[in-house]
Amino acid sequence: MLSALGLLVFGGAEAAAPNNTPPLMLANVYRPGIDLGAYWLSEKYDGVRGFWDGRRLLTRGGTEVQAPAWFTQGWPAEPMDGELWAGRGRFEETVSTVRQQTPDDAAWRRIRFMVFDLPAHPGVFSERLLAYRSLVERTDQPWVMVVPQERVSSHEALGHRLDRMVRSGGEGLMLHRGDSLYRAVRSDDLLKVKTHEDAEAQVLGSVPGRGKYMGAMGALLVQSPDGRRFRIGSGFSDALRKQPPPVGAWVTYRFRGLHDSGLPRFATFLRIRSDADLSSPVGAQTPALR
Repeated sequence: MLSALGLLVFGGAEAAAPNNTPPLMLANVYRPGIDLGAYWLSEKYDGVRGFWDGRRLLTRGGTEVQAPAWFTQGWPAEPMDGELWAGRGRFEETVSTVRQQTPDDAAWRRIRFMVFDLPAHPGVFSERLLAYRSLVERTDQPWVMVVPQERVSSHEALGHRLDRMVRSGGEGLMLHRGDSLYRAVRSDDLLKVKTHEDAEAQVLGSVPGRGKYMGAMGALLVQSPDGRRFRIGSGFSDALRKQPPPVGAWVTYRFRGLHDSGLPRFATFLRIRSDADLSSPVGAQTPALR
């Protein structure tokens, strides 16, 4: 439903955005000056966003996950927001497992559902935190786990915590404002803290390679969600250069700030996003990139 402010608000297990896409809270990027005293801190898990609507397990793009029946058996009717995760450094394994239409039972034994919010709960996050801890405890399944939350005292302490996380193989950190309601918008209520910036873009095509990349892809031609077009030329394995992501796929890339034109500086390919919620296709109406 829409609130008086025109924001999409989750109101129960049946609520969903158009095209079956679940109405999820999305994160902005951390910046110095944020009042850290208002936030809870947790690990940013490098997995696949999972949304349990009370009956089905969905990706953030609205695709139903074909998990084994035992994986979700006995789960509560209350919606849960979390991350499907196989452990640090195992993103590709997680994606491969989650994408399979016929579930691999052995692979799913390595997946955990890391619960970090309750979208239908009416309280602020500090209250939802207590509630999801209790709900996971009552669910009593070893593959359904609570995402631990802690407080951080200063920006310096946050930096040290991030360094330790990255050195131990983690992707980064998340900050969740304690007095925030669950709103299906991108806002400062949720912040991601990473050592680099990343974003998503949709593939429009590719540029043939030269020199050592002759006969393979030299760069991807991509378009950001706001319509900016640019090339990504680094970060690819030899296998991806021989078989690049198809037109219409969404990819995640890293970058170091923006040019005056608004285009990313030093864009580097990171991965194909299999669970992207930015699903509008590249159609015939999209002009060729020059």
